[in-house]
Amino acid sequence: MKGWVPYRIKRYWVYAVVTIVALVMPWITINGNHLFLLSFDHKKLHLAGVAFDMQELYLMPFLLMLLFLGIFAVTAVGGRAWCGWACPQTVFRVIYRDFIETKLLGLRKRIKNKQKDPDMSKPENQVKKVVAILIWSVLALIAAADFLWYFVPPEDFFQYIQHPADHTILMGMLIGIALFIIADVVFIKEDFCIYICPYSRVQSVLYDDDTIMAIYDPHRGGDIYEGHGNDRHKKYTKTKDLVADEPYAECTTCESCVTVCPTHIDIRKGLQLECINCLECVDACTTVMGALGKPSLVRWSSENEVIYQKGKTNYFRPKVIAYFTVLVLVLVALFTMGSKKEHMLLNVNKTTRLYKILDHGGVENDYIFLFANTDSKKHTYYFEIEGDLKNKIEIVRPKEPFSIAAGQKRKKVVVLRTNEKLANDTRKDVPIPVTIKAFATDDKEKIVVERHTVFVYPRADLIKK
Repeated sequence: MKGWVPYRIKRYWVYAVVTIVALVMPWITINGNHLFLLSFDHKKLHLAGVAFDMQELYLMPFLLMLLFLGIFAVTAVGGRAWCGWACPQTVFRVIYRDFIETKLLGLRKRIKNKQKDPDMSKPENQVKKVVAILIWSVLALIAAADFLWYFVPPEDFFQYIQHPADHTILMGMLIGIALFIIADVVFIKEDFCIYICPYSRVQSVLYDDDTIMAIYDPHRGGDIYEGHGNDRHKKYTKTKDLVADEPYAECTTCESCVTVCPTHIDIRKGLQLECINCLECVDACTTVMGALGKPSLVRWSSENEVIYQKGKTNYFRPKVIAYFTVLVLVLVALFTMGSKKEHMLLNVNKTTRLYKILDHGGVENDYIFLFANTDSKKHTYYFEIEGDLKNKIEIVRPKEPFSIAAGQKRKKVVVLRTNEKLANDTRKDVPIPVTIKAFATDDKEKIVVERHTVFVYPRADLIKK
């Protein structure tokens, strides 16, 4: 017990770090771009200080794969460690129940008894409950705003809320998310983890015998429940009854591991979907058994090590290696794709008019070029015809290069003309492939893209001789 730090305290430190990161990250910018921002307003994705246009959202599948594969890998190794150590639902409940209700207002008497709800028949407790909800409502608004900062830049967010009538959707989302957080944390509570969250159902297919979790040792403590799995029913509630049947049982049936559980389960019954791996039961049993000079009966370990006693937990098993191998591959692919960011985007579309035949026999085609400067500074752009048609098709409009500010778009009407005889088909018009090379005149080596389109040449009998 000497020097022992409860998992509960360690979780509080993790919660503090997670909260600080979540609140600070939306404010961090690199060269004017955020660490992570999916802005529907500006139609951009900011990732690691690089801004990607919506046309570059091929990165999103890689981010989603990282998210889900990461959760699967963590679950295979440490069970529902995400739920107990980083999930916003758990963090919010700890802040509300352990800090506001227990430490700040004294509405709950002890942090270690999460099974007993406050006596709301007392008027003073009713007042404390209202105060607790009001305090949490302020924090819920901050949490809702923080969530929205990952979709609306904070610098824009605070400008928008100064004119709520002009931004009703944003205000509606802010208030709606805050109300959901209040209802979830104050009224739904851990029932969200037990009945609503789908993760508890998914985890059952990700676990194996080497997954580490909170596990009760029945070899030392004794079988508190008779039967197996869902058929377990009879429970020992007194030490003398347990010892009478199992003389070597060390469990004191003090119920400390039960009363401290936020999801209201008895860890001695075995693996249950409701367990969120918060390890509160491990702390409780460590305290009780430590006073008796014995190690805890509930440990953060695996079934192979505790239940089946097959030796140490195997962390580097094939499934875990496969998960992390795929994670590394996806991460490499993400950075590889992200490093190939185009600093200029160009969409080329033909107008509804196929072509224009000039009096002297020349042919013009009209296009709409949409340029987007995705770089962090202003550039001057122009383009040219590539390949065999370079000397046969000329640019009639625009004649001069043009400038586009950082992050801005510009539409240009483009007219291409040929005085050459590009085709000689007497039956139909001929679409001729054309390659357009667009570039920044001030950085032609770095900022250059190629696009393919067609130049429609009319059938031979339409050309005047």
